Amino acid sequence: QVQLVESGGGLVQAGGSLTLSCVGSGSTFREKAVAWFRQPPGKQREFLANHSSRTYVNYADSVKGRFTISRDNAKNTVYLQMNSLKPEDTGVYYCTASGAWGQGTQVTVSS
Repeated sequence: QVQLVESGGGLVQAGGSLTLSCVGSGSTFREKAVAWFRQPPGKQREFLANHSSRTYVNYADSVKGRFTISRDNAKNTVYLQMNSLKPEDTGVYYCTASGAWGQGTQVTVSS
């Protein structure tokens, strides 16, 4: 079972940027597709972006053009670069792979 640890969240003003990291355990992590989700306060978890084990990436319309997902297999890490942040981007951000989820990292965007 892969284990995932997110980091990089914090408080940022609207228009600012953050980069989240998701570190996965195990030598097979590089063979797994990884996705980012978020859960806004009082709402359901929603899909943001995913990265295949190779080069395919996909984004939700709500973040397309503002967020970029990338991975560094040498570091077993998947990143989510978030630009032009809005207050509605506030929430707990999670990464997931092979049915496993990290503990989440809080992102708060102030207006």
